[in-house]
Amino acid sequence: MGDANDDLQPPARLRALTSWQASRVSTIGARMTARYMPLTARSDFAVLAALEEYGALSQADLGRRLGLDRNDVSGIVTRLQTGGHLDRQADPGDRRRNLVTINQAGRRYLEQIQRNADKAQAELLSSLDEDERGQLHALLVKVLEGHKPEPA
Repeated sequence: MGDANDDLQPPARLRALTSWQASRVSTIGARMTARYMPLTARSDFAVLAALEEYGALSQADLGRRLGLDRNDVSGIVTRLQTGGHLDRQADPGDRRRNLVTINQAGRRYLEQIQRNADKAQAELLSSLDEDERGQLHALLVKVLEGHKPEPA
């Protein structure tokens, strides 16, 4: 039998699985992120970042891009609009749809959330130097690109 610390470790076969390691890093990262920003700020970040990068989007397109349920998107958009961070107007090409756009207040809020996200990332990756962080990021991008979802 091992020492007392070994009794607290998951089995070596489990620890050897890259998917298990990635899951653990994700859990640790989520905890660190929660220290710097509330859950609502995390969803706000995703929506505002999408609007900043892609421009005006319908709520349905936001949901598809972010993998969020349309009811969740509706709540996030309503909260952000009420907070003055985005604008919503009828789509001139299809009056049944609303287009959502980020405004200047939303851009400032996104920058604030980005600073908090950066702090969480820095803490999560503190054991890696800058080159190692870049390598890890590049490898994760490569893995994710190898598993892109198929078009519906």
